[in-house]
Amino acid sequence: MTSIAFVGLGNMGAPMAANLVKAGHEVTGFDLSETARSAAGEAGIPIAASLSDALQGAEAVITMLPKGEHVIGAWEDILSAVPPSTLLVDCSTIDVDSARKAHGMAEARQCPSLDAPVSGGVGGASAGTLTFMAGGSAEAFSRAEPLLSVMGKKAVHCGEAGAGQAAKICNNMILGISMIAVGEAFALGEKLGLSHQALFDVASTSSGQCWSITSYCPVPGPVPASPANNDYKPGFATALMLKDLSLAQDAAQLAQATTPLGAHARDLYARFAEDGNGARDFSAIIEALRAGAIGRDGS
Repeated sequence: MTSIAFVGLGNMGAPMAANLVKAGHEVTGFDLSETARSAAGEAGIPIAASLSDALQGAEAVITMLPKGEHVIGAWEDILSAVPPSTLLVDCSTIDVDSARKAHGMAEARQCPSLDAPVSGGVGGASAGTLTFMAGGSAEAFSRAEPLLSVMGKKAVHCGEAGAGQAAKICNNMILGISMIAVGEAFALGEKLGLSHQALFDVASTSSGQCWSITSYCPVPGPVPASPANNDYKPGFATALMLKDLSLAQDAAQLAQATTPLGAHARDLYARFAEDGNGARDFSAIIEALRAGAIGRDGS
């Protein structure tokens, strides 16, 4: 059993913390939002009245926060309160530079640390089937792995500080691009008289095969569990896909990498979100492609 402070009890953090509780770990949660604290408490997570209270006796601290600036601010407070050797794991999806800065802060306090963003969405957080992409020392990964294995089905040590964030944004750039390609193909197939099932049966077993088809097909029918069968309720919201694609483009610019498809996918999702679809699943972009609402004029 490990004593854990879990900071950030939103849609992802609360079910992750709940799974740690179910596994027998001693978890104390904290969130600045009273609504989040209340919901997490109802889910069986012990809640602290303050961050300092949550940190009392913690052997490990896990954060799940919206942006890099929030992680840096939280880690400043955390590292001023915990003793050296406390394990810090950030599961947020943030920019690589902020992740590396957080690692540097932890190293100065002699605390092992990981950036360990996740893939799998709210459903994966609830089911404990997330994939963790971890960056940091081998020692930190070894200490964190038993906790990650409770919250997810797979944890990959991707390299040193910031490597987890790098892997996450590269992976999601592939996902964002591939979903647009799949949406275009099904929209074209419709105009050519192909049934959804016929195209799925071909593409899912031949050279067009990808996760966006086999697990998350953007049209109703072929994959019953996909959001297309539930009015595109997320899932993985368009606003979150846009966030990840924007982080990928920021990183590409800093690294002087050429990612034209990633840039265009970011622009298409930005337009889709601006049209009022930010809270819908990202696979709903097929509707805008089908209607010609995005893409024809390069926007």
